[in-house]
Amino acid sequence: MAHASEDGRQPLVLLVEDDPQDAFIVEELLEDSGLKVRLEWARSVDEARKALVRLRPQCVLLDLGLPDSHEFSALSAVMEKAGDAAVVVLTGLAEEQAGLAAVTAGAQDYLVKGRVEAEWLGRTLRYAMQRKQAEQAAVALHAERMRAKENERLERGLLPKPLLQSMPIEVASRYRPSRGAATLGGDFFDVVESDDKSVHAVIGDVCGHGPDEAAVGVCLRIAWRALVLSGVTGAALLRRLERILEAERPGSEIFVTMTTLVLDPDQRTVRIWRAGHPGMLLHQDDTVSLADPGRSPALGLPVEVDWHQDVLELPKGGGLTLYTDGLFERRLPGEPLTWLGEEGLLDLASRHAHLDGEGFLDALLADVESVTAPDASADDLAVVHLRWKDES
Repeated sequence: MAHASEDGRQPLVLLVEDDPQDAFIVEELLEDSGLKVRLEWARSVDEARKALVRLRPQCVLLDLGLPDSHEFSALSAVMEKAGDAAVVVLTGLAEEQAGLAAVTAGAQDYLVKGRVEAEWLGRTLRYAMQRKQAEQAAVALHAERMRAKENERLERGLLPKPLLQSMPIEVASRYRPSRGAATLGGDFFDVVESDDKSVHAVIGDVCGHGPDEAAVGVCLRIAWRALVLSGVTGAALLRRLERILEAERPGSEIFVTMTTLVLDPDQRTVRIWRAGHPGMLLHQDDTVSLADPGRSPALGLPVEVDWHQDVLELPKGGGLTLYTDGLFERRLPGEPLTWLGEEGLLDLASRHAHLDGEGFLDALLADVESVTAPDASADDLAVVHLRWKDES
């Protein structure tokens, strides 16, 4: 059958009709309708399936009375392959109820053979395509809203409120999703105070980003809080978290870097266990330095490991900033290819060492964004700042 137009920008209509005379009538009506489309003809359900995959039309005009179909099998077969195409069914004079049933089953509209005029046909096809686009937009909007709500739930699980009672410690935190599609990742942190007045903190990073990794991060963060509040710390804590990770992760390739620490009630001693995680910033008065205590392998790797404790002495009123690698594993603009790195991060942090926790994190993140190149592959990041309050 000849095309109504060879203009590739015009919508493509696939007519599924076994009767050549009826097909000719449809072609004539379309030419008279004023609707500019390209028309292709399939004579059977089998031909229609192949044409739908090959041509990807914007609209299908489907005769329900095809010889190789039974009741609504033709409609089911076409809708299965139609993808984004609108579907308008054609029925006989005595089958108008079948047209209504087809619309109920998912078709955009129906027409009765013998009652179709050119203008009516053009308007019906145009509205059907617009209706299909509106349906798709509504579905996409609903899916986006559901993803946003799920991200909100996951983010609440990844980034909880600190559970503190009486110890004089300030906590500030920030989280940024990956730059590419604002995708929630598996970075997490938590801060709690136990009954013995110790303050416990954790920061972790599930490799990769997406809902699966975020769910693993939520699971580990909640498990960490429960274990800490029940008195489990240090290497024993990491061993149990690794067992949970191995049970909950979607694949054996998923691993987690983590730093967990205990700030003792004397406000000076910090006991630290690092499982493959980056270092931290040490705050003293108006200066910042890079602390890099001993590091053991990440959780979830196929190696035998024992996580060792390191002890760090804090100056009076001192503090720590913990972070994930998304904060510093960022490209600098220009050539040759260079990275910010932890030393570059320290240079930026030193400019703002005099600020309080909230101000320090805001200024640091702003500087990181300003000096690094836009990169759609940049990882998500989490930062948490802990500092003893000056009670003198």
